[in-house]
Order: sequence, then C-alpha cells, then structure tokens
Amino acid sequence: MTTATGKNRKKVLIVGRMPQAGIDVLKKRDDVDFEILTDDSVGSLHPKLKDAHAVTLGATPFRQAELDAAPGMMVVARLGVGFDAVEVPALSKRKIPLMTTGTANSVSVAEHAMYMMLAASRLTKKSDRWVREGGWKDRLSDLPSDVAGKKVLVIGMGRIGSRTVKRTVAFEMETFVLDPNVSKADIEKAGATKVTDLKAILPQVDYVSIHCPKSPETVNLFNKETLALMKPTAFLVNTARGGIVNEDALYDALKGGKLRGAGLDVLDREPPDPSNKLFTLENVIFSPHMAGVTEEASNRMAATACESILSVFDGRPNVQFCVNKEIYG
Repeated sequence: MTTATGKNRKKVLIVGRMPQAGIDVLKKRDDVDFEILTDDSVGSLHPKLKDAHAVTLGATPFRQAELDAAPGMMVVARLGVGFDAVEVPALSKRKIPLMTTGTANSVSVAEHAMYMMLAASRLTKKSDRWVREGGWKDRLSDLPSDVAGKKVLVIGMGRIGSRTVKRTVAFEMETFVLDPNVSKADIEKAGATKVTDLKAILPQVDYVSIHCPKSPETVNLFNKETLALMKPTAFLVNTARGGIVNEDALYDALKGGKLRGAGLDVLDREPPDPSNKLFTLENVIFSPHMAGVTEEASNRMAATACESILSVFDGRPNVQFCVNKEIYG
C-alpha cells in the first residue's frame, strides 16, 4: 500500500480478494494508489473509507452508512454483475456510479448452468457413490437421462441467459425463453421459442434454468404452486440469486418425488445454515455461489472493474457497465 498524496492523486480501496489482473491495471497508473483490505467486514471497511475515492466490492454490503463514511467517493465497482447488497439510490443521489463487470463472467455462469443440468440428469452424485461404495450392482436401478431432445425453459435472456440459450440449443434441446424484455425475433434468431406465460409452459418442460435478476417480481417465483406445475421428472437449476426459489417448497417437491432434481449455486442464506433441509437430499447438486468464479472470469472481472474505476477518474466513464446510468442523463 502507498499513501495518496497531492490533490490529483486518487485512492482505490480494494475490499477482499482482487486477482492480479486488476492489480496490474492499477499499477500502470502513477497517479493512483490502492489499499487491499483483507478483512471484508463492514466494521473493518468504515474507517478506511474516509480517504477513498473508489471501492471494489465482493459480497460486502455498501449502503447509506458506508456512503456517509466516504466523503470523497467517486465510484463503486463490484466484481460481478449482481448488486443486491448495494444501495443504488443512495449512490445515485450523490451522482456516484455503480459499476459492474458486464459480460466478464457470463460465459462462466452459462457453462455452470449447463454443467448442473448435465450433472443432475446424469445422476452424478448417485453414480459416483455407486462406484466408490461398492454399489456397482445397483447402477441400473435408476437410469440417468439425455438432455438432447428435451425441452428447457430459460428464464431471462440477458448477458448470461443468452449464452445459456446458445449452449442448450447446441445440445439439441428444444429451448423456450421467458423474458418480456427480449423480442420474439431475437429469441427465434437464437434458435429458441419465446413464451410469455410461466404457468402455461412449466408443465411442458424437462428443465428450467433461472437467469433473471432478483426483484420483488421474481422473489418466490418458484413456490409451492409453480413447482407443482412441473413434471415429476423435471430438473430445476438456479445460478441467479437465492430467494427466487422458495427453499421450503423446493424441499417438499424433491422429497415428495414431485421433482426429479435440482442444481443450486445460490441459497437464501449465504453461507448457508448447516441444518438446511436441502442438504439431506441426494438429488440436489450444490455449489457455493461460484458459477461465475473461474480463473478466467476472475481475471476478466478484476480488470474490467479496475478499468471502470479509472474511466471515472479520467472523466470518461464506461457507461455500458454502469447500473445507474441515469446519473449521466
């Protein structure tokens, strides 16, 4: 760490992990200093904000209290695309942009969604156990399924959903898309079919892959009623945000044989409560909110976040990565 001195120097506070690709971007500038705060708790963050001009965030919240502690803040950047823990209206009130990392991790999440569909349909956990624990003779007791020829519903066709659609189409899946913001023509151009009624399409599909933002409209989108509409042979994959799927309802559906399996990269509570009922089920595959965190994606996100910070310092903001674009209106 170096100490920012002089009127024109800027300080970037890096909260938590920052891959070397991001550090390299900052090191190229002789007018920018940075400090890495390894303790990413809010309590450790507050005292460090008083002389910071920018902050990079992982999962650490940044709300009005943090903003009040940062009188010189010019830009907030997230290493990712979600911003549930950031109070955007508070930033906008002070004309501070919130930068996310655009498409930097989109391919990684799409690959992970595809992996979860394949792993769930191939009964990966059960097959692995049969080999390890002497259950070879049981291998024909529960047959896996192909994804080719099956129907999949992709919910949300933005940066990640559009890449997921490319992969499901390539795997010869009949792909449906639910996204009011994408035209029928664009969806058909991608080789998929646009649908507008969730309840009408759910009984028809074999897989659902969720890629929509978490909002008041999507919280508990998959609940007791909507899960009951799905085929008992269907699989549900969520690499978006916890809370879009009601965990109690999902547990009941999986436990009761009303749903074949699920893949969850996200949960209501993270880190999760060790007593979460879903952990008792073999037909659920978990990952620790890591769908978009590969080595390649980490480097892309780090570089993009730091480049966006410098763009604000230089008066040429990367508006395409800005969440609250209206501040530049």
